[in-house]
Amino acid sequence: MTERFLQITYRKGRAFAACLYLPHAAGEKSAKTQASLDGLLVVDYAADRRALGVEITSPDVVTLDRFNGVLAGLGQAPLAAQEFRPLTAA
Repeated sequence: MTERFLQITYRKGRAFAACLYLPHAAGEKSAKTQASLDGLLVVDYAADRRALGVEITSPDVVTLDRFNGVLAGLGQAPLAAQEFRPLTAA
């Protein structure tokens, strides 16, 4: 996978969970996960410690600023407001 993409799971028309997949080799699996203290964000890491994705367990609580703070800590470009908007729709 050469580009990142946001996958959102909906339940009853509302965002239930989401994951921003980061670029990585096809078939590469998560070797470690690290949750934020409140468990709202979970980062999946490859065996070589590269981030593979960021899970959002409660999309209705996480803000774009907070999410982008995690991405910055991972050395990733921020998510644009229009990319984040589907999480707050409905």
